[in-house]
Amino acid sequence: MRIDILSAVPELLESPLSHSIIKRAINKGLAEIHIHNIRDYTLDKHKKIDDYAFGFSAGMVMQIEPIDRLISHLKSEREYDEVIYTSPDGEVFDQPMANSMSLLNNVIILCGHYKGIDHRIREHLITKEVSVGDFVLTGGELAACIMADAVIRLIPGAMSDVESALSDSFQDNLLAPPVYSRPAEYKGWRVPDILLSGNEAKVKEWEYEQALERTKRLRPDLLKK
Repeated sequence: MRIDILSAVPELLESPLSHSIIKRAINKGLAEIHIHNIRDYTLDKHKKIDDYAFGFSAGMVMQIEPIDRLISHLKSEREYDEVIYTSPDGEVFDQPMANSMSLLNNVIILCGHYKGIDHRIREHLITKEVSVGDFVLTGGELAACIMADAVIRLIPGAMSDVESALSDSFQDNLLAPPVYSRPAEYKGWRVPDILLSGNEAKVKEWEYEQALERTKRLRPDLLKK
């Protein structure tokens, strides 16, 4: 899988995308992440990529020309399954979307910045708009990192234990059950006896009951799905 991330501040992306599971997936050849500085595609000698909005809106707007030039350059080299824009009014990113995206080959993620992007980009170049929640960030770089992390960890071979990804929260619209590790007792706080029983069927039943109870209590909205 290849992800091309287009950013006005590419430095924000370098560290989060260079460690842990993402780094291992890249080293194994399972994923590629290419970060592109939008400023490299402007003809302005000052590398300016924003300008005032038409009308009376406050704030600066990312211009269409450098973004179109960059996307056109990438598309001339390969086909892309999606051109995603990180937008607060996009479809909310969730686990099912991450699952679907992990099956794609080539994806572009455009990070919003300033007041937003020229709307013609959204009308003619973007195929999908995605939000990571009902709040506003300074830019879309952190949202792009979230999407890349959630998607790449699902690629077979990215994680040493594939069952770990399949049992994550939200995979079945349930929160994950509690997990414990050694020692079995610490300061008088014991691990539930069922987990020490060695009875796999009973443990699975307990885990499901716990996941259901936690979801009902903490995220009842998930059960409606």
